[in-house]
Amino acid sequence: MKRTSLYLVLSLFLVIAGAMAVTGCDESERYAIATGGSGGVYYPLGTAMSNILNDELEGVDISAESTGASVENVNLTANEDVHLALVQNDISYYAYEGIEMFDDEEPMEELRGMGTLYPETIQIVADAGEDIETVEDLDGKRVAVGAPGSGTEANARQLLNAHGITYDDIEADYLSFSEASDNLRDGHLDAAFVTAGTPTASITDLSTTHNIDLVSISEEMSEEIQEDYPYYAEVTIDEGTYSDDQEDVRALAVMAMIIVHEDLPEDIVYEMTKGIFTSTDELGEAHERGYEVTAEDALEGMSLELHLGAERFFDEQ
Repeated sequence: MKRTSLYLVLSLFLVIAGAMAVTGCDESERYAIATGGSGGVYYPLGTAMSNILNDELEGVDISAESTGASVENVNLTANEDVHLALVQNDISYYAYEGIEMFDDEEPMEELRGMGTLYPETIQIVADAGEDIETVEDLDGKRVAVGAPGSGTEANARQLLNAHGITYDDIEADYLSFSEASDNLRDGHLDAAFVTAGTPTASITDLSTTHNIDLVSISEEMSEEIQEDYPYYAEVTIDEGTYSDDQEDVRALAVMAMIIVHEDLPEDIVYEMTKGIFTSTDELGEAHERGYEVTAEDALEGMSLELHLGAERFFDEQ
């Protein structure tokens, strides 16, 4: 009887231990990608990245999280609250150096780059009824300059200042992409700054119900701003991007990029980098800007030191 009881106890122990081992093997490592608001490009691309990595990598469970975009994302990454984040290259530079909106914080020297993605265009969208043709015409107008502390807000301030305009000269509203679009539609704004890949969903939606103009930067001011802020590049918003009668628009852009924390293991960053930059067709299916992502161009505009895992991948190319 005692032997039988002992046998049963041992058998039960082995069954439980086996079940625990199987459960442990099946448990996935969880990772989060910080993206942006639903009206921009970060969210659909980040969602596509999570789907790609969940398909390509074994033993991981990766989710995309909607956030306030660049400024929030560098903080989330530095604090290791997320594992990957989409940000503007200028904002990652500010955070790493502890300047601009981060000048009262310790430099985030733990941030590392995974790769750059595509240009994020600084779009100045104006109500067509306000006859705003130049940046100087924004003087005295009601202008959305981006969410407080956002990358868009930094871009708006720098571009306005370069044209001799401060926030004291306009009625500045600190609004997100979607909020700015709604307020333009309702007649509560005259113009808005939006920094995002084109076409931007919130602007596309606005253009279907409202007459808008895109404000062009002069060639002279474009060159001057690039001298002062070398992370900017001149781009063209192609004719017809938002309406059939829209002409080419000269604009400035920063680069969207992926950042990670330096302590994220080299092997997992290598595999994630490989998964994303060898699956760019899937990114393009999620948003038109995804077709611009290539491994060949992924170091253009890189504003941070590369993570060792990403460096290993690109060295192999």
